[in-house]
Order: sequence, then C-alpha cells, then structure tokens
Amino acid sequence: MSAPELLHSLLTSAGPSGHEADPARVWREACAAFGAEVSADRLGSSRARVPGTSGAPTLAVVGHIDEIGLHVSHIDDDGFLLFGEVGGWDAMVLVGQRVRLATREGRVAGVVGRKPIHLMKDDDRRKAPEIKDLHIDIGAKDGDDARSRVRIGDVAVIDVDPLEMPNRRLVSRALDNRVGCYVAAESARLVAEAGGAPGDLFALAVVQEETTFAGSRTSAFSLDPDVAIAVDLTFATDQPGIELGPITKHPLGSGPVIARGTTLHPHVFELLHEAAVEEGIEFSIESRGRGTGTDADAIHLSRAGIPTGLVSVPVRYMHSPVEMVSLDDVDAAARLIAAFARRLEPGLSFER
Repeated sequence: MSAPELLHSLLTSAGPSGHEADPARVWREACAAFGAEVSADRLGSSRARVPGTSGAPTLAVVGHIDEIGLHVSHIDDDGFLLFGEVGGWDAMVLVGQRVRLATREGRVAGVVGRKPIHLMKDDDRRKAPEIKDLHIDIGAKDGDDARSRVRIGDVAVIDVDPLEMPNRRLVSRALDNRVGCYVAAESARLVAEAGGAPGDLFALAVVQEETTFAGSRTSAFSLDPDVAIAVDLTFATDQPGIELGPITKHPLGSGPVIARGTTLHPHVFELLHEAAVEEGIEFSIESRGRGTGTDADAIHLSRAGIPTGLVSVPVRYMHSPVEMVSLDDVDAAARLIAAFARRLEPGLSFER
C-alpha cells in the first residue's frame, strides 16, 4: 500500500493557520499538472478550475489547507520558549513531542518539555497538563542564543512523518485537513480525466479554517458558485470510548459521510445520496442540528446564500500527531464528489 503522492507531499509540508504557503504551493503544482487552471488570492487560498462543457451550475469543492500548530509567545532568559495554540489542542498530546519551528533562517528543531513527574506534587500528577505548564526547548544555552534563532510569533508543528499501516490505513499529523484538499484536487482530476462536467468545477484549498474560516469566507464571496461541497474530516466511531447516539455510526472503512442539517441544503444532500447509490459507493449519513464546525458554515452564508453540502472522511484521534484514516474512504469521497459534479445539468435549480 502506498499513499497517493500528492497526499504524502501535503502531509510532509508544514502549514499552520496563517502560514500555509508550502502546502498550498504543493497543491497548486499538482492541480496544474493535470491541466487545471490554477490561481491564488492575497489571503493564500488556492483554486483550480476544470471548465464545464455545457453551461451548467458551477461547483466549488472546498478543503482547508491549514493545520493546527503552535506559536512562540515568550522567550525566557534561560532560552526556553513559551507558546500558545494555533487552533485547538489537547495539551496532553503535546507532552514529549518533537516540533519543528519555521523561522526566517529556516527550520529549527525543538522538543516540548514539562516538569518531570518525579518532581511533581501528588496533586499535580493527577491533573491534566495545561499549555501554560509546557515549554519548547531548542537546545539554546541562554536567552540571547534562543532569540538569535527564534522570534516571537514563529510557528511550529509536530515533527512526525506519515506512517502507512495495514488495511490501507494512513497515520499522520495534518490529515485534518490535507485530506480534504487532496479530495478536492482528486475529484477535479477525475472530472478532467473524464472530459469535464456539465458546469465549471472549482477545487479550492482555503486557508485559516482552524482559526477564523477566513479562506472559505473570502473564496466563497469572490467565486460565488452556484453550489458548494465542503470536504473535511469527522470523528470515526470505532475507537474505545465513543458514545453512539449523539454521534452517528461511521467507522473507518465505511466510506464517506454525507451530512444533513439545518445549514446544509437538502437538494445538495439528495444529489450526493443519489450519486453514491448509483455509483455503488458505500457511505453513511450524519445529522447536524446546528452548525457543522466546518467551512460549510461560512460558505452557505456568503452573499445571498450558497447551496452547500458536506462530505467528510472518518478519522481517529483528531487533532493529534496520530490521526488515522482509511485510504479507501479518501478515494471514495473523491469519486462521490466527481459523480455529483456530473449530475449538475443545465437548468438545475436549488430554489427551496
């Protein structure tokens, strides 16, 4: 088993929210290679257009290219870096991790440290760590040494390579949401390879979802597509401790998850459902009573409203260095969206 080259390249590029240039460049180059018309905006979001064949509704397929990370907030006189979150972290995940910082001089290696358990009081041992209890050690001899290597505001990601496991399962940091960007690009490639869809298809790799939804807001406003599909990850339900009921059942290997909900357009859902059934793509359905926590929340409110759907890939251990997906689910999500694009015939209306 080998992960797709584009996905592997995206996962080995660092790009926390607001600093997505490296993975965005990888994504644009891959889309240009299959003939898409590629561009980027001033915020850093990228798009790849596959021209339509018959003037049907335009489709935007949107994944976010950013990942969660850390930012340096203070450098003390002993050379240790204090830091804050870029996006949401469980501090327990960070203890003992290797990190790589992006600086103006290039990459700097570091490790996340905490007071040794031997030196903790009993009460402290039983408490979950907080970000304020942690620091990054870059091996500096003192504060001046550290400040010569790193500046306040430099960002970091966990320094870990993708790991391929049995049963076509892939483990990595930043699967949330380089998977979504890969699916957007791959669905566009499939459509281009088949000679195009009835309408223009725009694959988008948008920025800053983990912090502000900025990329999806500005891209949706600028592009103003007739319909949009956000592609993200959702919680796999086959790990210990997951309670079904509040969450729909979708284990790894069960295919993409098509969402229904108050902010998602019912006609878009029905077309996705129809495409999955007719193409023989295994899938599950989830229900969202309010917002989705994804770019779909920003897209559907753009301008006078954009009919929006949400397709997700199940993931274990979200927002950690060991996020795990099934490559079969990833591939199926791309095939589903390509099939959806082919169903957007001229004259199709999304009026409710």
